[in-house]
Amino acid sequence: MTAEHRHNPLPEGTDAEIAIVGAGLSGTIAANVLARAGYNVILIDRHSVFPREFRVEKVSSDQAEKLRRLGLLDRLSTAAVAFDDIVNIRRGRILDRTHARHYGIFYDDLVAAMRAELPENVRFISGRVNGLETGADRQRVSILDHHDVTARLLVLATGMGDILKRDVGIERHFVHQKQSLTFGFNLRPVGASAFKHPAVTYYGERVSDGIDYLTLFPAADVTRANLFVFRDHRDPWVKALRERPRETLIETLPGLVKTFGDFEVINRVDSWLTDITVAQNCVRNGIVLIGDAYQTSCPAAGTGVSRLLTDVERLCTVHVPDWMASPGMTAAKIATFYDDPVKLAMDEHGLHMADFRRSLTIDTDLRWRARRQLHFSRRRVMQRIDALSPAFAARLRSFKKPRIEATT
Repeated sequence: MTAEHRHNPLPEGTDAEIAIVGAGLSGTIAANVLARAGYNVILIDRHSVFPREFRVEKVSSDQAEKLRRLGLLDRLSTAAVAFDDIVNIRRGRILDRTHARHYGIFYDDLVAAMRAELPENVRFISGRVNGLETGADRQRVSILDHHDVTARLLVLATGMGDILKRDVGIERHFVHQKQSLTFGFNLRPVGASAFKHPAVTYYGERVSDGIDYLTLFPAADVTRANLFVFRDHRDPWVKALRERPRETLIETLPGLVKTFGDFEVINRVDSWLTDITVAQNCVRNGIVLIGDAYQTSCPAAGTGVSRLLTDVERLCTVHVPDWMASPGMTAAKIATFYDDPVKLAMDEHGLHMADFRRSLTIDTDLRWRARRQLHFSRRRVMQRIDALSPAFAARLRSFKKPRIEATT
């Protein structure tokens, strides 16, 4: 997309070309990309400073590449802690290593970093939206204690909230309720100045535990832990983890201390129960949904940031220029975004990986027992080949693997 676009006359009484409701990660990045392209953007969120929330805390190398294409990687690099080597462990033994640039950062710090990049042609309004009206030419956003805002296009980036979507007749379909539990907490070493590895992914040791993996990585000035679990949120084990996190982890992952080092948990244990949902009846005049507002992702699959960045990239660099080049903002225009083949492929991949991670972790039928054995055995074999002949291992890895075997 070029840095400038041709401004068509706005409908009479319209305040901006694009209004974005929700200034979390997806809405803020979209505002950055659109404003840098020359569009007049209004960004609305109830939080002038985004609060501490347990959401995305690690950005992978492929996600960083998408941010680079969107012109935002430098800001991420400045705000986050970079690390290049992740030791992958199961049952107290090293499986393999992941060699790629990753970034650890708390979600509110990530949003703040993206907000700091907003150009001057983004008008930020801090307020609670209490109503939406959409149409083929002009959209209206009602904000408590503010004048209404009108725009040609309305982008809804409100995450998993339903209230505003219901205002315009958009519903959500539950693909899988209570898909997974995610926990987040901070660690510090006990009896040593540092842990044995800066970053670790430790996979569950028994199927009955329902643990996909525990990932440990640097963020801000702590070691952050994200634990991905497929268990009922009412399970007594969940309560034990919240109340006695260190003891519960050591009981459940007995090889953890030997391979990573002894630890204590500091501060509280955050948690997040995920439903997998997809928006329905969303092809409507004037309004488009991005990120979790359209489709949620399983945190264990690691596809959430990739999905929202794909949404932003396709919407802002492909579809908005086409929509703005002619009058009106009809449902027929909006439909081209939801039918975008790149977006569709990423959405499908997110749903597919949610199913895959769950089945790989807890399914006990013969098919999945065999697949689980093959999955981890192949990684151990590749690690041994890599130790003997890195060049040959690189050639083997260059062959395209089935997408279902993607790993975190």
